[in-house]
Amino acid sequence: MTWLEDRAVAVITGAAVGDALGGATEGWTPEQIEERHGGRVTGVVGPWYPDWRAARPIAPYHKGDGHVTDDTLMTRALVEVYAKRREHLDAYAMAEDLVPLMIGEPRWVPELESTALLLQRVFLAEKWIVARLHYGHVDPREAGVGNVVNCGAAMYVAPVGVVNAGDPRAAYAEAIDLTAAHQSSYGREAAGVLAAMVAAAVAPGASLDAVVAAGLDVAHDGTAAALRAVVDEFGSWTTAPATDDEERALAARVRETVAPFDSVGPHYRQMSMDARRPSRTKAIEELPAALAFVLAHRGDFRGAVLASVNYGRDADSIAVMAAALCAGLGGTAVVPKEWVDTIGDASRMDLRETGHLLASAAADILRADRERALARVAALDVLGGAA
Repeated sequence: MTWLEDRAVAVITGAAVGDALGGATEGWTPEQIEERHGGRVTGVVGPWYPDWRAARPIAPYHKGDGHVTDDTLMTRALVEVYAKRREHLDAYAMAEDLVPLMIGEPRWVPELESTALLLQRVFLAEKWIVARLHYGHVDPREAGVGNVVNCGAAMYVAPVGVVNAGDPRAAYAEAIDLTAAHQSSYGREAAGVLAAMVAAAVAPGASLDAVVAAGLDVAHDGTAAALRAVVDEFGSWTTAPATDDEERALAARVRETVAPFDSVGPHYRQMSMDARRPSRTKAIEELPAALAFVLAHRGDFRGAVLASVNYGRDADSIAVMAAALCAGLGGTAVVPKEWVDTIGDASRMDLRETGHLLASAAADILRADRERALARVAALDVLGGAA
């Protein structure tokens, strides 16, 4: 594979792995996770309740057993839009191409164990996209205003980083435009910042420091403050946790560091009164928590992903973000093949094919970017009076 193919496949498969592993522990505390599974989760595990079809608050979703969630389903849909357009996307692309995929093309939904519309699986904050754009005919650039502020846009935005490989600011700008149709406030900001960090991660010669610098360069308001707090706390770590007790201590420190910026509050299933409302001072928990685990594990894929999975709360999306960054830095070699194969089989998805589809679209987009850049340089030479 080319460098771009390798990184695109790594980001897609890595994120899907994080999604599937984290889906099984989403919503629970670290203590509950260990009690349920007899210790820390180290791979694919079964559903929380054997009677998952009826047991609340899980029903009707079959989480666990290697099933990807809406994070990966939305990512796949976004990749399909890139593959169709083969150009950079904006909020209008969300309205014109992503919404029809959500409401018009049935596909296998692993958690429902049936073929269904993507709309029938996504959370209310993602159903908002269809309600506002398809039924409300809202200007796509403004449709995200008023939605629940959450990580919904950030959870599937990694492909934006890949198509802007090596240009974090461009990735940020594209993600901010694209997700205007879905999110606002710090939910939209998180999508832009994660896209920027993925763009930095997949660049040849990238380092963990470059990824951190890219995020801090573009972030604003509470998202910037949360990331700085995480970097201050974990950026100087040189040795990753090596024991279960060290991992438990890490999770507690991550929660303590991120909590001042997280509007959801201490009880994930019983949110605070100001949860998910627009704010200049708050941040989604998932992005800074993911970066904290990546930093503490020094970019190690397996370590950062499993730390995210065992953290609980919004474990699937935290693990998606941590995985995308680690996979972008390390390539396909760092994403465990056995996890990719098991999860792909269980979810009836060719995860690598999605990565190759993204790489093909990204190659065309980057080629056009290069042509525009060369033309711009020539114009600048004339404008600047260069000989």
